[in-house]
Amino acid sequence: MTTAIIIIVAVLVVAAAVYFFVIRRGPVGGRSLQSRFGPEYDRVVARHGGDTKAAEQELGERVKLHGDLEKRPLTEAARAEYTARWARTQEQFVDSPQQALHEADALLADLSRDRGFPAGESFEERADALSVHHPRHIDGYRRVHTARSDGTGTGTEEMREAFVDARNLFDALLADGPAPRRHDNRQLTKGQGTS
Repeated sequence: MTTAIIIIVAVLVVAAAVYFFVIRRGPVGGRSLQSRFGPEYDRVVARHGGDTKAAEQELGERVKLHGDLEKRPLTEAARAEYTARWARTQEQFVDSPQQALHEADALLADLSRDRGFPAGESFEERADALSVHHPRHIDGYRRVHTARSDGTGTGTEEMREAFVDARNLFDALLADGPAPRRHDNRQLTKGQGTS
């Protein structure tokens, strides 16, 4: 009888440890970071020259710093204003792609700040925080920021692709849940309004 109790207690202790370290703590490294961050994981590994340990340490730090960030909800008025602002920016792209990228970059910074992400001066700090919560959408924002900063070195097609990809982050930030699928990028589809 005593042996059975010891075995039951040992099984419960092991189950509690598994629950705490695996389930409750969630992804902490390796494959779990890779699946959590997706393309952002690959970008960080490449930036570290293929050093996955350094990349995983950086991504783990991002999760520690920004993982518990609570997103603030938007009012309906703010949501409507951001939607109208994006529509104006999208229309502007046809005549002035570079200016539209400047506006899209500023718009995403304002929207992310209003949702509770860091409002610091550093684009990288903001992008790092966003990557923890929106890793599948951060690349478009990075591309808009880079193309905006690049000046004349980026072609119209690259700017258009970056702008269209950035719309995914805009949608995700605008929504309280999953990004809505009702946006219209027809003006920016290949062969229409761009050269």
